[in-house]
Amino acid sequence: MSSFEIYVSHSTVFGGFENLIEQADYVVLGVPFDLTSTYRTGARFAPSAIREASLNIETYSFRSNLDLEDLKIHDLGDLHISHSVEISLKRLEACVDDLLKTEKTPVLIGGEHTITLGAMCGVGGEDTAVISLDAHLDLRNEYMGLTTSHTTFMRRLNEQVKPARIVEVGVRAVCREELDYAKEQGIEYFTTKYMRQIGLGATTRAIKDVVRNCRRIYLSIDMDVLDPAFAPAVQNPEPDGLSIQEVLDLLFDCCDRRVVGLDLVEVAPSYDRGVTAVQAAKVLLEALCRIEKDRET
Repeated sequence: MSSFEIYVSHSTVFGGFENLIEQADYVVLGVPFDLTSTYRTGARFAPSAIREASLNIETYSFRSNLDLEDLKIHDLGDLHISHSVEISLKRLEACVDDLLKTEKTPVLIGGEHTITLGAMCGVGGEDTAVISLDAHLDLRNEYMGLTTSHTTFMRRLNEQVKPARIVEVGVRAVCREELDYAKEQGIEYFTTKYMRQIGLGATTRAIKDVVRNCRRIYLSIDMDVLDPAFAPAVQNPEPDGLSIQEVLDLLFDCCDRRVVGLDLVEVAPSYDRGVTAVQAAKVLLEALCRIEKDRET
């Protein structure tokens, strides 16, 4: 019996349609994990809110000239979350590992950003670049007594999984400790200020250059990369963020067939009336269509 048959329960289907898991290329898994949040809470409600939003937006992508209905998608439901951070991340690692072994692309709907650590433990770091869209670097060593949390997971990921490259995009909220660690470890990051100085085209070319020699890419999208004007219902909102157009254009330029898994995290649905969940559903739709478009060519 596979891990996702043990640890997962079904819920509303993302996009409203699905293939049998044996036929699917992309497998959606909700991860209602919200155990280390330190400001707003509620990301555990995001998988169901984003699925609901996905049922009420059109599924055609003008950027990719594909319809989400053209993709072979299966929705597994939600991961069973433990009160233990370590157990929950281990369950997620097992599910991601099983999906990759059957040549599926995991599509994770969080949940807080800590889930990226569990996912990448399942993916493995060899020849893998992590591209993370996030307002924060999440490179602290410890925060509020926790060494594994939404503020430290990227540091743990770098230490434990050792990906070939880490690129963080849309950054604008950091502490000195994180900047020093990023410099020491060769972790690339692009601030919103710098991105606007050089332009979005130059930014995407620079990102692609960093990951050029990596065989695989793991994509993580923290919805707080968006300015709160576009996504108010996130757990740690930060002003001076990217617009939805900038995020979608960036994803279109950076997503390709090398993406072996992706997650979208940090939506806290109770802080607005569905706007952020709709944005999240649209981001996932466009990212998946772009990946599929590149795989078709």
